[in-house]
Amino acid sequence: MYTDVQNALRAAGEDGSVRVALLTGAGDYFCSGNDLSNFAKIPPEGPQKLAAQGRAVLQDFVAEFIRFPKPLVVAVNGPAVGISVTLLGLCDLVYAAEHATFHTPFMQLGQSPEACSSYTFPRIMGPAKANEVLIGGRKLTAVEALERCLVTRVFAREEFQQKVEEAVAELAKMPPQSVLKSKELIRRVEVEVLEEVNRRECELLEERWLSEECMRAIMDFMQRRK
Repeated sequence: MYTDVQNALRAAGEDGSVRVALLTGAGDYFCSGNDLSNFAKIPPEGPQKLAAQGRAVLQDFVAEFIRFPKPLVVAVNGPAVGISVTLLGLCDLVYAAEHATFHTPFMQLGQSPEACSSYTFPRIMGPAKANEVLIGGRKLTAVEALERCLVTRVFAREEFQQKVEEAVAELAKMPPQSVLKSKELIRRVEVEVLEEVNRRECELLEERWLSEECMRAIMDFMQRRK
């Protein structure tokens, strides 16, 4: 998934005919989060190798969102878990279906925030509300996400796709250079900060992935799902 999204964003950013990028989910979920079974796929070099690879992949993936030059619109068509929630703080417009939910169960899994959310979420919704989501694991409804400014607008399920398509079409009609230069102006002051936050978050996650606490939490979670 990570590589496919990265490649799509890179292609959209370089294609002069693309004015807006739209990211959405297929089926009932927007995204169900990372596949935790990957933690059991230990390479011959040991868990340190797996953790280092995971850190590098995640850091590059998030960096693609930080650097994406064009408007990035997200249509959250259903439940969103983990990185699909934290990435929203790096996107430009976020539309949610009324039945969507937003969940970041990092503490439950012995992990830590990612996708610059340790920086973006407190700025977007305030420290106390951000801590409730990132540390407390509070699952938000679409309306709650709107109230906390994580979401731009909420649409009814039956009109969601149409409303999103209309919003994207309107954005695509705007003078492209004006849009590009304005996004660059808005983002430029924070790019270096975001890249540093991304680096520090990924380093901490690599440490957490190798901890006994994290491995035990993931094993307990997977046992409960059986």
